[in-house]
Amino acid sequence: MSLNWKEIDLVLSDLDLAGYQIQKAVQSAYDVISLRLHGKGQTKTLLISLSPGACRLHETFRAVPKNDKPLRFAEFLNSRITNGWIEEAAQLGDNRIVRIIVHLGLHRFRLYIRLWSNAANFIVTDEEGTVLDAMRRLPKKGETTGGHYYPEDPTEAVNPPRREYEVREFAPEVPVELSFNEKIDAFYAEHGGQVSLEALREQARKRYEGQMGRLGASLEKLRAKEADFAAADKLKQYGDIILANLGMIKSGDSWLEADDFYAGGTIRIPLDPKKSAAAQAEHYYEQYRKAKNGLADIQDEIKAGEAELVELEKTLVRLLEETNPLSLLKLLKTGGVKAAPTLGQDQKRPGLSFRRKDWLIIVGRDAAENDALLRRHVKGNDLWLHARDYPGSYVFIKQRSGKTVPLDILLDAGNLGIFYSKGRNNGEGDLFYTPVKYLRRAKDAPKGTVLPTHEKNLHVKVEEKRLRELEACRIEK
Repeated sequence: MSLNWKEIDLVLSDLDLAGYQIQKAVQSAYDVISLRLHGKGQTKTLLISLSPGACRLHETFRAVPKNDKPLRFAEFLNSRITNGWIEEAAQLGDNRIVRIIVHLGLHRFRLYIRLWSNAANFIVTDEEGTVLDAMRRLPKKGETTGGHYYPEDPTEAVNPPRREYEVREFAPEVPVELSFNEKIDAFYAEHGGQVSLEALREQARKRYEGQMGRLGASLEKLRAKEADFAAADKLKQYGDIILANLGMIKSGDSWLEADDFYAGGTIRIPLDPKKSAAAQAEHYYEQYRKAKNGLADIQDEIKAGEAELVELEKTLVRLLEETNPLSLLKLLKTGGVKAAPTLGQDQKRPGLSFRRKDWLIIVGRDAAENDALLRRHVKGNDLWLHARDYPGSYVFIKQRSGKTVPLDILLDAGNLGIFYSKGRNNGEGDLFYTPVKYLRRAKDAPKGTVLPTHEKNLHVKVEEKRLRELEACRIEK
């Protein structure tokens, strides 16, 4: 629930903001911003939430986490009103619009915080009402840079029908000696709409339990394959029995009935009528070799999947134990860990890694590393490159949200693709490139072999200077 106008008046009276200096703005989420204030010998944090159903402003006594990537509106506030002094903080009548007047040097800014559940906004104007910026940019309402907003003007104000309200009892279970702001902060930490602990914990459960369920189903399939491959010795036995009975097999036979010198008794082995007996034996031996190789790969996948499942369980426990809703919101956005890869994470990744202008380029040096990268370290929208007509490394450019791979980074990856291929001595060459989601594993082919679709061609001349620069950007392990 959102604060009513009487509660907003009580919050402002309790805070007494006039005379405080704004030290910093922190935007924890798109619709949640905090102002760190200092004055009268103390420091306060004013939390402003525009979340639907939980519109409010009040002092918060909990740590306010920073967003990993600075958000636009907080950056604007820090550039304009940091070090400014609050001259006035008042509600305009009973309209649930709070006006904060900030004085900085020769300038005065008006901060309008509109706490309407379905039309909340935080708008900054000059003294004439010209909009400098808004938390939610709404051009049709003029609530964007260059627009006009001056709710004190009765011809522009939107006055809903007057309703009578009472100050509600927030957090009745907490001690009565707490201030009204402290009670509100405690209440909304538990019940604050989309950013309440209750809602965020439910979101964490759905997300991580869903991931664990899907991962568990994948592990069951892998274990079934493991059981099939574990019976690979039977294929070798078929080949041995066929070779021991070549004289009994006639052209066109579909079955061989012979003594089973491994298990005893008689065994019936299916044959391909189009193949010779020796070719049939070699076919079983080949299936045996593939099964043995596949078993090792599948066991590696099962091991990695089980480790991932343990990490997901640990992360969910960590999220559910968090008591600060804003910190929990940040952890959910970053997957419960820091968004930037740590040195330890880079060490676990096979191949070579280069960080160039905030882009991560990964090179697999052989078939095993190519396969491992494809299975566990790249995603569908990451870009894959491979030298055309030459055996060589797979090169991957990790996707960045909302960004298109620039030509310079593409040329970096192309140089690496040619340099780590059999075409290195030519000094130039062509490469395929396509998103990973358009790669299909080749059936019955060597490890790591893929068939690309939607691929494009890139011709690259190897540049010694570029390679030297890339080497300087290599992530050491």
